[in-house]
Amino acid sequence: MFVQKVIDVATSVDPTGGDRRRDLFRSVGIDSDAPVDPKQMVSDKDYYALCERVTREDPHGASVPIRVGSSMRCDDYGAFGLAWKSAIDLRGSYQRSERYARVLTSVSTYEFVEENGAFFMALNRAGERHLGMRLSNEQSIVAVTQISREVSQQPFSPDAVYFKHSGPEDLSAHESYFGCPVHYNADRDAIRVSKDHLIAPNKLGDPSISAFFDSHMEKEIAELPEAQELDGRVRNLVLRALSEGVPNVADVAARLGLSARTLQRRLAAQGHAFQDLVDEARQDLAIRLLRRTDYALAEVAFLTGFAEQSAFTRAFKRWRGETPASFRRTVQHA
Repeated sequence: MFVQKVIDVATSVDPTGGDRRRDLFRSVGIDSDAPVDPKQMVSDKDYYALCERVTREDPHGASVPIRVGSSMRCDDYGAFGLAWKSAIDLRGSYQRSERYARVLTSVSTYEFVEENGAFFMALNRAGERHLGMRLSNEQSIVAVTQISREVSQQPFSPDAVYFKHSGPEDLSAHESYFGCPVHYNADRDAIRVSKDHLIAPNKLGDPSISAFFDSHMEKEIAELPEAQELDGRVRNLVLRALSEGVPNVADVAARLGLSARTLQRRLAAQGHAFQDLVDEARQDLAIRLLRRTDYALAEVAFLTGFAEQSAFTRAFKRWRGETPASFRRTVQHA
C-alpha cells in the first residue's frame, strides 16, 4: 500500500514514465500490473531503499514524506481504516492503532501515551536509523495526522510533532503541513494531541459499527502468526522505558495484553529470552547515543537504565569487547 503511494509520488511529474514505474515496483518485488493488495508485505530493507531512492531523485526530496503520508486515506487501509473511521473519537482511533496496527506492519508499533497531562500518539520502531527508516517514520507520522483530519469533526492539527532524527535544512514543508512546531532530535517519533481533539466526535463514529470492526480486527489479529515480531515489540517497549529504569517482564507483558508467564512462554517458543531482549535493546540504544550525541558517559549509562557508569562500562565491554569511550573514539574518527 505504501509502496504504491511512494511510487505515485515519484512518478507524479511524469505519469507516462511507465518504464521507471515498473522498475521501482520491481525493486521491492512487486508486479506493477497487479492490483494493490493492502495485505501484501514487502521487506523493510527493500522499502527503506525505495524511499531513499525516490527522495534522492526528487528535486524537492525533503517534502517526499509529506506528499506520501498526506496521500493516505482511511479506505486505503482496508478493515483497519474502517475500524479507525468508526471509532467514537480520536482517542478510540488511536487506541485501535495501538492494538491492531500489527495487521499492517510487523516492524513497528503505535502507542497512545499520557504523560503529565500531555497526550502523544507515538510510533515505535527499532533498528539503525538510516535515511530510509527516517523517511518511513516521517511518512507514518504524516499519515496518522492525515487520517486524523479525515475522520474528526473538529479541524485537526497536532500541538507539536517530534522526530528522533535530525531534520532537513528546510522545515517549511513540514511546518506548513502540520500547522505546529516540528521538533527534531527528540526523544520520540510522535504527535502531541490536545484533549479537546481527542474527545471531539469522529464524523462516522458509531458504537455498533465500531464494535463490529473491533470484533473483525480481533479475528485478524488472532490469525497472525504468534512469531510475528513479538521480540521486536518487546524491544520497542523496553527502549521506551529505559530512561526510567529497566522494565520487568510483568510491566512489558501488561503493555502487550499478556501475562508475564504467557509472554515468557511465547518468547521461548521463538528462541528468545526476555532478559536477552532487554540486553539487545540497551545495547542498541547505547550504540545510538554514543554515535550520535555528545552526552557524557554517565548520561548514556542513565539513559540505558544503569544506575552507575561502572556497571554500564562492564556491560558494554561484554556486548562489544571494548569500553564505551573506546567505541565512541572509533566511530567519531571513522
